[in-house]
Amino acid sequence: MKVAVISDIHGFSIALDRVLADIESAGVDRIVAAGDLCEGGPDPAGVLRRLHEAGIEAVQGNTDRDLAAEARSSKPAKWVIAQLGQEGLAELAGLPFEIRITPPGGSGPGDDLLIVHANPVDQDRALDPSASVREVASILGDVQAAVIAFGHIHISYIREVNGITLVDVSAVGNPKDGKLVSRWGLLTWDEAERRWLAEIRYVDYALAETEAQVRESGMPNPDKVLAKLKRASY
Repeated sequence: MKVAVISDIHGFSIALDRVLADIESAGVDRIVAAGDLCEGGPDPAGVLRRLHEAGIEAVQGNTDRDLAAEARSSKPAKWVIAQLGQEGLAELAGLPFEIRITPPGGSGPGDDLLIVHANPVDQDRALDPSASVREVASILGDVQAAVIAFGHIHISYIREVNGITLVDVSAVGNPKDGKLVSRWGLLTWDEAERRWLAEIRYVDYALAETEAQVRESGMPNPDKVLAKLKRASY
């Protein structure tokens, strides 16, 4: 069983198209998006449309939650809300907090792949790669899973804490790993070994096409959006 986990598309539909093409070449059984789908990029409605067309499930990220509640009042947020309309906002509001996948032959929640946005408890606290085992364990609590896959901080890493493999798949739309390359996670269940194998995949970014899309979209502050995108770091 192969599962692709993508996250933090943030309205960058061209990057999403490239990642989905790479996922198709990997021959996966299921694709799940780990939230933060629309806010930030030039094509929020197009991202939702592509997810529908590809039959991709998604969990709710913190920006999805805030957009659905219309809790953001900035010009960029208002622009995204207008692009999505009430139907799109309702879709974001209805996304689940988590998606749990039990592998073939799995014997309980300890074998599962758990997909969330930031962590298994809330949509905001980061599972930072530099956090201590104690700090991470305090957030994870008593959650049961073999693997937790997530995004939120746009920095990819694979780490084991207290017997659980943490896989931050970084971001499709605006990675912060220091290089403008889209990333996604490939989780493969090895039934013979009864374990998940985790891999981070990399996809070249279509910067020129994305820059043109940003400038043609009518979104506020296109120069600021592009400068932030190109920086690819915090």
